[in-house]
Amino acid sequence: MMTPVSEVRPCFFIGASLDDLRSFPEPVRQTVGLALYEAQRGLKSRDAKPLKGFSGAGVLEVMDDHDGDTWRAVYTVQLAGAVYVLHCFQKKSKRGIATPPRDLALIRTRLQAARDHHARWTQDKTP
Repeated sequence: MMTPVSEVRPCFFIGASLDDLRSFPEPVRQTVGLALYEAQRGLKSRDAKPLKGFSGAGVLEVMDDHDGDTWRAVYTVQLAGAVYVLHCFQKKSKRGIATPPRDLALIRTRLQAARDHHARWTQDKTP
């Protein structure tokens, strides 16, 4: 017996996140793509973890290493009925694992843009 697939939520890309994701190596794109698909189905990928500096588990990141480089995709599931990809980037700093402050600031700005989009999107969906 097959288990029915839950409803797949739409996935929105904020800013240049889609173009940035497309620039990732293919194996990394596959890892991120699977994590996003699982999020769209209401699941949490084993590759996703809460991003430090954001309250709760509503902002998640997927990290993947490829050829000695680290790639990250940050998304949120805290806005009902949708997944928003906020930032995709290659971590270039060789000091520590912390997300650079410049990237955190961009993520916060894009999170607000996602909230604004979500408010308009949900308003447009109501009859």
